[in-house]
Amino acid sequence: MALVWTLILVAAGLIVCLVLFVLVKIEVQALARRAESRFKALEAGLSRLQEAVEELRIGLKEADERTGVLAPPSPPRSGLNLTTRAQALRMLRRGETPERIAAALHVPEQEVRLLIKVHQLTTAAGG
Repeated sequence: MALVWTLILVAAGLIVCLVLFVLVKIEVQALARRAESRFKALEAGLSRLQEAVEELRIGLKEADERTGVLAPPSPPRSGLNLTTRAQALRMLRRGETPERIAAALHVPEQEVRLLIKVHQLTTAAGG
């Protein structure tokens, strides 16, 4: 009788092991399916990113080509024509500062300072 109980216990243990094996196998397959779906989602995202990078690369190349075609901007015109120069020199003789002359005539201060220097050099050389 002890042998029968031993065989029953061994059979029950084998059945439990078989059930556990089947359950583990099912869980492994479910994990494999989830991993596969995640992998496919990552591949799809990667391909979208690669397409976006390629589009940006093409856009950058086109922008570089367009910039090479553009002409450089023309240099800014001087704000000092003959009338403005005469007014600036008159204001200078009256004792106005270069800052006030530039503000009054709406010209850059550096141009007024250059005009003053050129005027001083020409009067010193001529006189």
